[in-house]
Amino acid sequence: MQNLNYKHLHYFWVIAKSGGVAKAGEQLHVTPQSISGQIRLLEAAIGQPLWRRAGRKLELTDTGHLVFDYADRLFTVGEELKDALRDRPGATGNVFRVGVTGSVVKVVAYRLVAPALTLSPPPRLVCREGRFAELLTLLAAHQLDLVISDRPIPSSMNVRGYNHLLMQGGMTFLAAPALARRLRAGFPQSLNDAPMMLPGGDAAVRSPLLRWFDSLQIRPHVIGDFDDTAVMKAFGQAGAGVLPMPTLVAKEVASQFHLAAVGRTDEVLHYIYGISGERRLTNPAVLAISQAARAGLAEVSPDTWIPVPPSTSESPRDARSGSGVRP
Repeated sequence: MQNLNYKHLHYFWVIAKSGGVAKAGEQLHVTPQSISGQIRLLEAAIGQPLWRRAGRKLELTDTGHLVFDYADRLFTVGEELKDALRDRPGATGNVFRVGVTGSVVKVVAYRLVAPALTLSPPPRLVCREGRFAELLTLLAAHQLDLVISDRPIPSSMNVRGYNHLLMQGGMTFLAAPALARRLRAGFPQSLNDAPMMLPGGDAAVRSPLLRWFDSLQIRPHVIGDFDDTAVMKAFGQAGAGVLPMPTLVAKEVASQFHLAAVGRTDEVLHYIYGISGERRLTNPAVLAISQAARAGLAEVSPDTWIPVPPSTSESPRDARSGSGVRP
């Protein structure tokens, strides 16, 4: 086999990805005849055909599939390299990459991230949603700058990271207005046998909620578990049942989804952490978020907000050493 010409290989890859010579020509800004000539040279170098005729269409031969697999890895890595170079700190179009677990209420995530977007120049935000363990893996691989979660890194997880407590507050129970009016009197005992929606197993507040119910001998009628808080709010708006919501955003959620408060408790606390890969914060966007959290987010009214003391708002914890913040 002769030495491969990577320009010819790139043409072959674009044809296979786009679905035809004509479409590849449009992407590459060359004529189909020119592309066909380049592919014939590639086949001559390999010594085997890459395409075969199937009716009026072309399909890859077995050798073509093998070549495509390697070409796809090669050129995909090239695209990732360009993205990585563009996203480097100090590069044009600085990027802030944040991961948010599904158990974090989206309004909370926005309030936390918003101060980073006021920087000059503002970073381009790349926001990923996922499960806790998945996001920590991306953080460890330096593909995220910050993970926003309702739990800190547990000592059992072998991931190096540092917990920064950003928010904490009680829980408010919301429901459609008619159901809220019926359950408001006698709260919290009125929640006994009431239709209830609970955060899913990934939500850190789920276990404290269940313990609180048990301590009061309350047995709500659980109609469902929801990993996604947005779906849970939609069910609540439809009148399906009561939903617990962090008090610090309860008024906003109630207004947005036409819900009303049944009651609130400060005996069940909801925590929000920012998890970073660095002990001493240097990323400007992460610093802006941390400083706004320490200030207590002035736009949140005192009756819905418990300020985080400065001494604990940025207590780091290396998950392997076992030191740091815990609720």
